[in-house]
Amino acid sequence: MKVGFVSLGCSKNLVVTEEMIGLFKKHNYEIVSNPEEAEILLINTCGFIDVAKEEGINTILDMIEYKKKNCKYLIVTGCLVERYEDELRKEIPEVDLFVSIKNYDHLWKAISSLINKEENDKLDYHYRELTTGSNTAYLKIAEGCSNYCTYCAIPYIQGKYVSREYDDIIDEAHMLVEKGITEVVVIAQDTTKYGVDLYGKDRLPELLNDLCKIDGIKWIRFLYSYPEGISDELIDVVKNNDKICSYFDLPIQHISDEVLRRMNRKTNKESITKLIEKLRKEIPNVILRTTLIVGFPGETEEQFNELYEFIDKYRFNHLGAFSYSKEDGTPASKFNDQVEEDIKEERRKKIMVLQQKISKELLADKVGNTYEVLIEDITPDGKYFLGRSYMDVPSEDGLIYIKFKEGISINDYYQVLITSSTEYDLFGEIK
Repeated sequence: MKVGFVSLGCSKNLVVTEEMIGLFKKHNYEIVSNPEEAEILLINTCGFIDVAKEEGINTILDMIEYKKKNCKYLIVTGCLVERYEDELRKEIPEVDLFVSIKNYDHLWKAISSLINKEENDKLDYHYRELTTGSNTAYLKIAEGCSNYCTYCAIPYIQGKYVSREYDDIIDEAHMLVEKGITEVVVIAQDTTKYGVDLYGKDRLPELLNDLCKIDGIKWIRFLYSYPEGISDELIDVVKNNDKICSYFDLPIQHISDEVLRRMNRKTNKESITKLIEKLRKEIPNVILRTTLIVGFPGETEEQFNELYEFIDKYRFNHLGAFSYSKEDGTPASKFNDQVEEDIKEERRKKIMVLQQKISKELLADKVGNTYEVLIEDITPDGKYFLGRSYMDVPSEDGLIYIKFKEGISINDYYQVLITSSTEYDLFGEIK
């Protein structure tokens, strides 16, 4: 039978989808990208915030249309099912099978029972089917989260933080290299907590060091590293290993001490400020990315202005701002002092206008510099190659548009001279 997949949400969810694709391929199903051809459609959903939930519902409704044509079975998995399975079953009876995260060990048994085969199997990274191109793959090192930020539903959806076995991660990294992967992106809900639950200590620096020893890996990134978890040891590992991109993803969420306290964040303005200054001192070419939440319950105009002024002063290379989303079951959803939607959106837009200006100015400073660039594609008109340097996370940050030149291979690395810039992208030519 032919199977089509839709993966929604974050990169951590995408890894699970890739394992699902691999499981179907292992059992000799044909994977198709056109939903019109699919006899089985599987949607792996996100349920993190309202926008993601809406996207999940709309995607399910869209896929139901294919059941009127060729599709025989519609399967829905993921965070949305974990949170709202009973409601989904009641409201969307057209779905043939819902599988929550906590039932993933029984996923294949449920699927095979649905199509009258009665087989049993489990998700396994050894059979993972990569969907992120020829060079790049995510390497997930843990599931769940134990931070319990008051706005976040992840611990209630996915459970507490559970690190993967160290040797399993190294084994998967070797497997990725055998498939031709040269860029490994290490992910978890909080990568800096890796190993604490399993080994009694943070083993992320050690893990990154060992990944550097694997022949074939050229670039290593790690994302979602909470500020309080950035140790001197981790900074030294990044500083002293050429394979590790000088890039820190620091989701600070806010800078007002009072807002951070109400968010149940484990840090404060002083420690965040000192960390940023230390990173820029120790690694002069470091790229910093962050995410913010504006309009958190009780956020005053003064507290928002404090955040705005902080961003204006410390100038992150990449930044995403989100309006607070009131999530069922979280402590913050019960706070009485909710901020009005129009105020939240006004604050979000103000931050993003500021960030656009900052990004434009920071990228203008890159003109005249030369960077190693991974070329991944070419524009439809054939005028430019599309690439990324160490400064850009795949699917998240900007691109480098490189003037077309004969004899250049897609999926290879080249030295590129930056010749101009825009608000979010760079332009260059191969040296």
